[in-house]
Amino acid sequence: MAYNDILEELRAKLGDSREENEKILRTEGEKFAKEGDFEGLKAVGELIIENMPEAQREELNRLTYIDGKRLNEVYADIEALVKEKKYLDALPMAEKLYKKICLEFAETEKSKFVSLRNPFEDNLCQFLFKDDKVLNRTPFNFTMYLTTYAYILIETGANIDAIPVLEKAIAFNPIDVAPRFELAEIYKLIRNKKMVLDVSRETLKIAYSPLSIARCYSNIAYALTDSGDYEDAAAFYVASVMFAPNPAVPYEMQHLADLKGSPIRKPSIEEMVAVMKKYDIEYGPSKNVIEVSAQLASHYMGIGDRENALQAMKITYNLTLDEDIKNLIIKLDPNAQMLRPKDASQLEFEPQDTPKS
Repeated sequence: MAYNDILEELRAKLGDSREENEKILRTEGEKFAKEGDFEGLKAVGELIIENMPEAQREELNRLTYIDGKRLNEVYADIEALVKEKKYLDALPMAEKLYKKICLEFAETEKSKFVSLRNPFEDNLCQFLFKDDKVLNRTPFNFTMYLTTYAYILIETGANIDAIPVLEKAIAFNPIDVAPRFELAEIYKLIRNKKMVLDVSRETLKIAYSPLSIARCYSNIAYALTDSGDYEDAAAFYVASVMFAPNPAVPYEMQHLADLKGSPIRKPSIEEMVAVMKKYDIEYGPSKNVIEVSAQLASHYMGIGDRENALQAMKITYNLTLDEDIKNLIIKLDPNAQMLRPKDASQLEFEPQDTPKS
Protein backbone atom coordinates (compact mmCIF):
# COMPACT_ATOMS: atom_id res chain seq x y z
CA MET A 1 0.00 0.00 0.00
CA ALA A 2 1.25 3.50 -0.82
CA TYR A 3 2.47 5.73 2.02
CA ASN A 4 -0.36 8.29 1.70
CA ASP A 5 -2.97 5.51 1.66
CA ILE A 6 -1.51 4.01 4.88
CA LEU A 7 -1.51 7.47 6.45
CA GLU A 8 -5.19 8.06 5.62
CA GLU A 9 -6.18 4.57 6.78
CA LEU A 10 -4.45 5.14 10.12
CA ARG A 11 -5.97 8.62 10.54
CA ALA A 12 -9.44 7.09 10.10
CA LYS A 13 -8.83 4.92 13.18
CA LEU A 14 -7.96 7.86 15.44
CA GLY A 15 -10.32 9.85 17.63
CA ASP A 16 -10.17 12.86 19.95
CA SER A 17 -8.32 11.22 22.85
CA ARG A 18 -4.52 11.60 22.69
CA GLU A 19 -4.10 8.70 25.10
CA GLU A 20 -6.27 6.34 23.04
CA ASN A 21 -4.65 7.50 19.81
CA GLU A 22 -1.22 6.73 21.24
CA LYS A 23 -2.30 3.17 22.14
CA ILE A 24 -3.74 2.63 18.64
CA LEU A 25 -0.60 3.94 16.95
CA ARG A 26 1.73 1.84 19.11
CA THR A 27 -0.30 -1.28 18.30
CA GLU A 28 -0.20 -0.46 14.58
CA GLY A 29 3.55 0.25 14.83
CA GLU A 30 4.19 -3.17 16.37
CA LYS A 31 2.19 -4.79 13.58
CA PHE A 32 4.12 -2.96 10.86
CA ALA A 33 7.43 -3.81 12.58
CA LYS A 34 6.61 -7.54 12.55
CA GLU A 35 5.65 -7.31 8.88
CA GLY A 36 8.80 -5.35 8.01
CA ASP A 37 6.59 -2.62 6.52
CA PHE A 38 8.84 0.46 6.62
CA GLU A 39 6.27 2.70 4.94
CA GLY A 40 3.78 1.73 7.62
CA LEU A 41 6.31 2.46 10.38
CA LYS A 42 7.09 5.83 8.84
CA ALA A 43 3.39 6.70 8.73
CA VAL A 44 2.91 5.66 12.37
CA GLY A 45 5.89 7.80 13.37
CA GLU A 46 4.45 10.84 11.60
CA LEU A 47 1.09 10.42 13.30
CA ILE A 48 2.62 9.86 16.74
CA ILE A 49 4.35 13.23 16.37
CA GLU A 50 1.12 14.86 15.16
CA ASN A 51 -0.70 13.43 18.20
CA MET A 52 1.74 14.96 20.72
CA PRO A 53 1.05 18.13 22.70
CA GLU A 54 2.75 21.14 21.09
CA ALA A 55 5.47 21.52 23.75
CA GLN A 56 6.40 17.85 23.53
CA ARG A 57 6.46 18.01 19.73
CA GLU A 58 8.77 21.03 19.80
CA GLU A 59 11.16 19.25 22.18
CA LEU A 60 11.18 16.13 19.97
CA ASN A 61 11.96 18.27 16.94
CA ARG A 62 14.82 19.93 18.81
CA LEU A 63 16.26 16.52 19.68
CA THR A 64 15.86 14.92 16.28
CA TYR A 65 16.65 17.72 13.81
CA ILE A 66 19.92 19.29 12.59
CA ASP A 67 19.67 22.47 10.51
CA GLY A 68 16.05 21.79 9.64
CA LYS A 69 16.60 18.11 8.71
CA ARG A 70 15.62 15.01 10.67
CA LEU A 71 18.56 12.91 11.81
CA ASN A 72 17.56 10.01 9.55
CA GLU A 73 17.49 12.36 6.56
CA VAL A 74 20.95 13.65 7.44
CA TYR A 75 22.16 10.05 7.67
CA ALA A 76 20.61 9.23 4.28
CA ASP A 77 22.65 12.07 2.75
CA ILE A 78 25.82 10.74 4.42
CA GLU A 79 25.10 7.21 3.24
CA ALA A 80 24.61 8.39 -0.35
CA LEU A 81 28.03 10.09 -0.28
CA VAL A 82 29.67 6.98 1.19
CA LYS A 83 28.21 4.84 -1.61
CA GLU A 84 29.86 7.22 -4.08
CA LYS A 85 33.11 7.01 -2.03
CA LYS A 86 32.97 10.78 -1.38
CA TYR A 87 34.34 10.33 2.13
CA LEU A 88 35.76 13.83 2.54
CA ASP A 89 32.38 15.33 1.61
CA ALA A 90 30.60 13.02 4.06
CA LEU A 91 33.03 13.63 6.93
CA PRO A 92 31.80 17.02 8.27
CA MET A 93 28.15 15.90 8.07
CA ALA A 94 28.91 12.65 9.88
CA GLU A 95 30.89 14.50 12.56
CA LYS A 96 28.02 16.92 13.16
CA LEU A 97 25.57 14.01 13.44
CA TYR A 98 27.90 12.25 15.90
CA LYS A 99 28.18 15.36 18.11
CA LYS A 100 24.40 15.88 18.06
CA ILE A 101 23.83 12.27 19.19
CA CYS A 102 26.46 12.47 21.95
CA LEU A 103 25.01 15.76 23.22
CA GLU A 104 21.29 15.00 23.16
CA PHE A 105 21.30 11.28 23.94
CA ALA A 106 23.99 11.06 26.60
CA GLU A 107 23.87 8.42 29.34
CA THR A 108 22.93 9.69 32.83
CA GLU A 109 23.16 8.22 36.32
CA LYS A 110 19.65 6.78 36.05
CA SER A 111 19.06 6.10 32.37
CA LYS A 112 20.65 5.47 29.00
CA PHE A 113 19.59 5.21 25.38
CA VAL A 114 19.82 1.97 23.40
CA SER A 115 19.41 1.08 19.72
CA LEU A 116 18.45 -2.59 20.08
CA ARG A 117 16.82 -3.79 16.86
CA ASN A 118 14.63 -6.78 17.73
CA PRO A 119 13.28 -8.87 20.65
CA PHE A 120 16.25 -11.24 20.53
CA GLU A 121 18.76 -8.40 20.93
CA ASP A 122 16.63 -6.98 23.76
CA ASN A 123 16.70 -10.26 25.64
CA LEU A 124 20.35 -11.11 24.99
CA CYS A 125 21.42 -7.61 26.04
CA GLN A 126 19.50 -7.86 29.31
CA PHE A 127 20.92 -11.35 29.90
CA LEU A 128 24.57 -10.46 29.24
CA PHE A 129 24.71 -6.78 30.21
CA LYS A 130 22.48 -6.46 33.25
CA ASP A 131 21.89 -2.82 34.12
CA ASP A 132 19.71 -1.13 36.73
CA LYS A 133 19.35 1.97 34.59
CA VAL A 134 16.16 2.77 32.72
CA LEU A 135 16.65 1.90 29.03
CA ASN A 136 15.18 4.43 26.60
CA ARG A 137 14.82 3.67 22.90
CA THR A 138 16.67 5.88 20.45
CA PRO A 139 14.46 7.30 17.67
CA PHE A 140 16.85 5.91 15.03
CA ASN A 141 19.60 3.30 14.80
CA PHE A 142 22.44 5.30 16.34
CA THR A 143 24.77 2.30 16.36
CA MET A 144 24.57 2.21 12.57
CA TYR A 145 24.99 6.00 12.31
CA LEU A 146 28.13 6.02 14.46
CA THR A 147 29.61 2.93 12.81
CA THR A 148 29.28 4.67 9.45
CA TYR A 149 31.03 7.75 10.86
CA ALA A 150 33.86 5.53 12.13
CA TYR A 151 34.10 3.89 8.70
CA ILE A 152 34.46 7.34 7.11
CA LEU A 153 37.22 8.21 9.59
CA ILE A 154 39.04 4.98 8.72
CA GLU A 155 38.70 5.65 4.99
CA THR A 156 40.14 9.16 5.48
CA GLY A 157 43.11 7.85 7.46
CA ALA A 158 41.96 8.68 11.00
CA ASN A 159 42.07 5.12 12.35
CA ILE A 160 42.76 6.00 15.98
CA ASP A 161 40.07 8.71 16.01
CA ALA A 162 37.54 6.08 14.98
CA ILE A 163 38.10 3.94 18.10
CA PRO A 164 36.10 6.05 20.63
CA VAL A 165 33.34 6.50 18.04
CA LEU A 166 33.02 2.73 17.70
CA GLU A 167 33.06 2.28 21.47
CA LYS A 168 30.13 4.71 21.64
CA ALA A 169 28.35 2.78 18.88
CA ILE A 170 28.81 -0.44 20.88
CA ALA A 171 27.39 1.25 23.99
CA PHE A 172 24.15 2.02 22.11
CA ASN A 173 23.85 -1.63 21.05
CA PRO A 174 26.26 -4.14 22.64
CA ILE A 175 24.70 -6.97 20.56
CA ASP A 176 25.39 -5.45 17.11
CA VAL A 177 28.57 -7.03 15.70
CA ALA A 178 29.15 -4.34 13.04
CA PRO A 179 31.02 -1.79 15.20
CA ARG A 180 33.01 -4.58 16.83
CA PHE A 181 34.18 -5.80 13.42
CA GLU A 182 35.19 -2.27 12.43
CA LEU A 183 37.14 -2.07 15.69
CA ALA A 184 38.90 -5.34 14.87
CA GLU A 185 39.78 -3.97 11.42
CA ILE A 186 41.50 -0.97 13.00
CA TYR A 187 43.55 -3.17 15.30
CA LYS A 188 44.47 -5.38 12.34
CA LEU A 189 45.62 -2.29 10.42
CA ILE A 190 47.81 -1.07 13.28
CA ARG A 191 49.02 -4.65 13.93
CA ASN A 192 47.81 -4.84 17.53
CA LYS A 193 47.41 -8.60 17.94
CA LYS A 194 46.29 -8.39 21.59
CA MET A 195 43.40 -6.07 20.79
CA VAL A 196 42.30 -8.11 17.75
CA LEU A 197 42.09 -11.12 20.07
CA ASP A 198 40.32 -9.16 22.83
CA VAL A 199 37.72 -7.66 20.47
CA SER A 200 37.14 -11.03 18.80
CA ARG A 201 36.63 -12.78 22.15
CA GLU A 202 34.03 -10.21 23.16
CA THR A 203 32.31 -10.44 19.77
CA LEU A 204 32.07 -14.23 20.02
CA LYS A 205 30.13 -13.82 23.27
CA ILE A 206 27.30 -12.04 21.42
CA ALA A 207 27.61 -13.42 17.86
CA TYR A 208 24.29 -14.96 16.85
CA SER A 209 24.91 -15.93 13.24
CA PRO A 210 27.36 -18.41 11.66
CA LEU A 211 28.74 -15.62 9.45
CA SER A 212 29.65 -13.54 12.51
CA ILE A 213 31.37 -16.47 14.20
CA ALA A 214 33.28 -17.27 11.01
CA ARG A 215 34.45 -13.67 10.67
CA CYS A 216 35.70 -13.65 14.27
CA TYR A 217 37.78 -16.76 13.57
CA SER A 218 39.14 -15.26 10.34
CA ASN A 219 40.13 -12.06 12.14
CA ILE A 220 42.02 -14.06 14.75
CA ALA A 221 43.69 -16.13 12.02
CA TYR A 222 44.80 -12.92 10.29
CA ALA A 223 46.40 -11.63 13.49
CA LEU A 224 48.12 -14.96 14.13
CA THR A 225 49.46 -15.04 10.58
CA ASP A 226 50.87 -11.56 11.12
CA SER A 227 52.64 -12.75 14.28
CA GLY A 228 54.08 -15.88 12.63
CA ASP A 229 51.83 -18.42 14.40
CA TYR A 230 51.05 -20.21 11.15
CA GLU A 231 49.70 -23.55 12.42
CA ASP A 232 47.45 -21.81 14.93
CA ALA A 233 46.24 -19.44 12.21
CA ALA A 234 45.36 -22.45 10.05
CA ALA A 235 43.21 -23.88 12.84
CA PHE A 236 41.19 -20.67 13.04
CA TYR A 237 40.84 -20.38 9.25
CA VAL A 238 39.53 -23.95 9.02
CA ALA A 239 37.15 -23.32 11.92
CA SER A 240 35.82 -20.26 10.11
CA VAL A 241 34.80 -22.17 6.97
CA MET A 242 33.09 -24.78 9.11
CA PHE A 243 30.61 -22.04 9.96
CA ALA A 244 30.48 -20.13 6.67
CA PRO A 245 32.25 -20.67 3.32
CA ASN A 246 34.66 -17.91 2.33
CA PRO A 247 36.39 -17.98 -1.06
CA ALA A 248 39.35 -16.04 0.38
CA VAL A 249 40.22 -18.69 2.99
CA PRO A 250 41.81 -21.24 0.61
CA TYR A 251 44.15 -18.47 -0.61
CA GLU A 252 44.96 -17.49 2.97
CA MET A 253 45.72 -21.15 3.75
CA GLN A 254 47.98 -21.31 0.71
CA HIS A 255 49.67 -18.12 1.89
CA LEU A 256 50.31 -19.78 5.27
CA ALA A 257 51.94 -22.77 3.56
CA ASP A 258 54.15 -20.44 1.54
CA LEU A 259 55.17 -18.44 4.60
CA LYS A 260 55.88 -21.60 6.57
CA GLY A 261 57.68 -23.30 3.70
CA SER A 262 55.95 -26.65 4.28
CA PRO A 263 52.43 -28.07 3.94
CA ILE A 264 49.62 -26.83 6.15
CA ARG A 265 47.44 -29.75 7.22
CA LYS A 266 43.79 -29.46 8.17
CA PRO A 267 43.61 -29.96 11.94
CA SER A 268 41.14 -32.32 13.57
CA ILE A 269 38.31 -30.94 15.70
CA GLU A 270 40.26 -31.94 18.80
CA GLU A 271 43.33 -30.09 17.56
CA MET A 272 41.26 -27.00 16.74
CA VAL A 273 39.71 -26.98 20.19
CA ALA A 274 43.16 -27.28 21.78
CA VAL A 275 44.50 -24.38 19.72
CA MET A 276 41.53 -22.19 20.62
CA LYS A 277 41.95 -22.91 24.32
CA LYS A 278 45.48 -21.51 24.09
CA TYR A 279 43.84 -18.17 23.29
CA ASP A 280 41.02 -18.50 25.84
CA ILE A 281 38.40 -19.14 23.15
CA GLU A 282 35.72 -21.83 23.18
CA TYR A 283 35.02 -23.47 19.81
CA GLY A 284 31.52 -22.83 18.49
CA PRO A 285 28.68 -20.48 19.40
CA SER A 286 28.17 -19.05 22.87
CA LYS A 287 26.02 -21.27 25.09
CA ASN A 288 24.37 -18.11 26.44
CA VAL A 289 23.29 -17.05 22.97
CA ILE A 290 21.81 -20.48 22.26
CA GLU A 291 20.03 -20.51 25.63
CA VAL A 292 18.44 -17.09 25.07
CA SER A 293 17.31 -17.89 21.52
CA ALA A 294 15.84 -21.26 22.57
CA GLN A 295 13.99 -19.74 25.54
CA LEU A 296 12.70 -16.91 23.39
CA ALA A 297 11.41 -19.36 20.76
CA SER A 298 9.59 -21.31 23.48
CA HIS A 299 8.12 -18.11 24.94
CA TYR A 300 6.78 -16.87 21.62
CA MET A 301 5.37 -20.28 20.71
CA GLY A 302 3.57 -20.27 24.07
CA ILE A 303 1.85 -16.95 23.38
CA GLY A 304 1.09 -17.76 19.75
CA ASP A 305 3.52 -15.26 18.19
CA ARG A 306 4.54 -17.40 15.22
CA GLU A 307 6.73 -14.84 13.46
CA ASN A 308 8.98 -14.03 16.43
CA ALA A 309 9.08 -17.70 17.40
CA LEU A 310 10.34 -18.58 13.91
CA GLN A 311 13.05 -15.92 14.04
CA ALA A 312 14.32 -17.24 17.38
CA MET A 313 14.18 -20.84 16.12
CA LYS A 314 16.19 -19.93 13.03
CA ILE A 315 18.89 -18.38 15.21
CA THR A 316 18.95 -21.52 17.37
CA TYR A 317 19.06 -23.86 14.38
CA ASN A 318 21.79 -21.94 12.56
CA LEU A 319 23.99 -22.15 15.65
CA THR A 320 23.28 -25.80 16.49
CA LEU A 321 22.11 -27.55 13.28
CA ASP A 322 19.64 -29.41 15.48
CA GLU A 323 17.45 -31.49 13.14
CA ASP A 324 14.42 -31.39 15.47
CA ILE A 325 14.46 -27.58 15.37
CA LYS A 326 14.90 -27.64 11.60
CA ASN A 327 11.86 -29.90 11.19
CA LEU A 328 9.76 -27.65 13.42
CA ILE A 329 10.78 -24.58 11.42
CA ILE A 330 9.88 -26.26 8.14
CA LYS A 331 6.54 -27.37 9.61
CA LEU A 332 5.73 -23.77 10.56
CA ASP A 333 7.22 -22.24 7.41
CA PRO A 334 7.92 -24.64 4.50
CA ASN A 335 9.74 -21.88 2.58
CA ALA A 336 12.04 -20.94 5.47
CA GLN A 337 15.52 -19.73 4.52
CA MET A 338 17.81 -20.47 7.44
CA LEU A 339 20.18 -23.27 6.58
CA ARG A 340 23.93 -22.81 6.71
CA PRO A 341 26.33 -24.96 4.67
CA LYS A 342 28.32 -27.80 6.16
CA ASP A 343 32.12 -27.81 6.45
CA ALA A 344 33.70 -26.39 3.28
CA SER A 345 37.34 -26.50 4.45
CA GLN A 346 40.29 -27.67 2.41
CA LEU A 347 42.38 -30.64 3.48
CA GLU A 348 45.97 -29.73 2.70
CA PHE A 349 47.99 -26.97 1.07
CA GLU A 350 51.48 -27.27 -0.40
CA PRO A 351 53.90 -24.31 -0.45
CA GLN A 352 54.23 -22.42 -3.73
CA ASP A 353 57.00 -20.26 -5.11
CA THR A 354 54.86 -17.11 -5.05
CA PRO A 355 52.93 -16.41 -1.84
CA LYS A 356 49.30 -15.33 -2.16
CA SER A 357 47.47 -12.98 0.18
